Amino acid sequence: MCTSRSTTDRSYDAVVRIVSLLPSATEIVFALGRGDDLVGVTFECDHPLEARQRRVVSTSALPAGLTPGEIDAVVSQRIAAGDDLYHLDQDALAELDADLVLTQDLCAVCAVAVERVDDALAYLGCNAEVLTLDPHTLAEVLESIRTVGVALGAPDRADALVASLHGRLDAVASALRGVTPRRVLVLEWTDPPFTAGHWVPDLVAAAGGAPVLADPGRDSRRVEWHDVATADADVVVAAPCGYHLDAAAEMARDLVRADHVPPGADVWAVDADSYVVRPGPRLVDGVEMLARVLHPDRVGEADSSEACLIRR
Repeated sequence: MCTSRSTTDRSYDAVVRIVSLLPSATEIVFALGRGDDLVGVTFECDHPLEARQRRVVSTSALPAGLTPGEIDAVVSQRIAAGDDLYHLDQDALAELDADLVLTQDLCAVCAVAVERVDDALAYLGCNAEVLTLDPHTLAEVLESIRTVGVALGAPDRADALVASLHGRLDAVASALRGVTPRRVLVLEWTDPPFTAGHWVPDLVAAAGGAPVLADPGRDSRRVEWHDVATADADVVVAAPCGYHLDAAAEMARDLVRADHVPPGADVWAVDADSYVVRPGPRLVDGVEMLARVLHPDRVGEADSSEACLIRR
């Protein structure tokens, strides 16, 4: 049963029962050393592996086993009809008796809509604090870590983590000083093609690249295959949202077989869920990974666990 409690002026030692409704928030909670306080997660929360031991309160409403093209069609149909893309387990939410629910208002495809969370908590008579994260740029992602830290009563830990992440970004910038940026087209979806927006162009720029067909700080957008095939890009990176490296690599191979990419461009697949699309601390890992893809002479070769060269 949900109860009412104050969520202000927490100390770092305060026990806060946390439910995270997006994988990036789960990663932030663990990075801040508060994984023990996390009681509920989504079916997608897979990092760190310990997150898999928490109760799942949000699952996908989409049928299993769909291709990217089929997923796009079903998502479009459900959004047009006003149907949910996720199932929120209200019984679990009530039983977990959360103090803090972390959610987002950035993308209807990425997690339970915040209004659905508010409605569920109101229905349950639960007074948990709902913290909505809505970063659009890399800088805003890092600031969101501070926001979560304050909500958890751990602002000093958050400040230290953000300072460490900035230090790593500075190290990449120093290593790449003076390089000629490579023109990079990142595909966040491959059927139909969507070019990456939000913070992804920031990652490319920080890694020594020049984003192509990109909208920094704005939504990803659908383009035509002609736009992709004729883009002035040195490198095409397949980073499909919701997928890890093996699946991304197969999608990238399909793009090459179909002649959907510029003929002279290198083609890479990357572990998008780990390094590109989740707005949490591992985006800095993504900058370091992309720097290795774009400028191995400066920072060393990309590891096979994070990126795969499909064509050079």
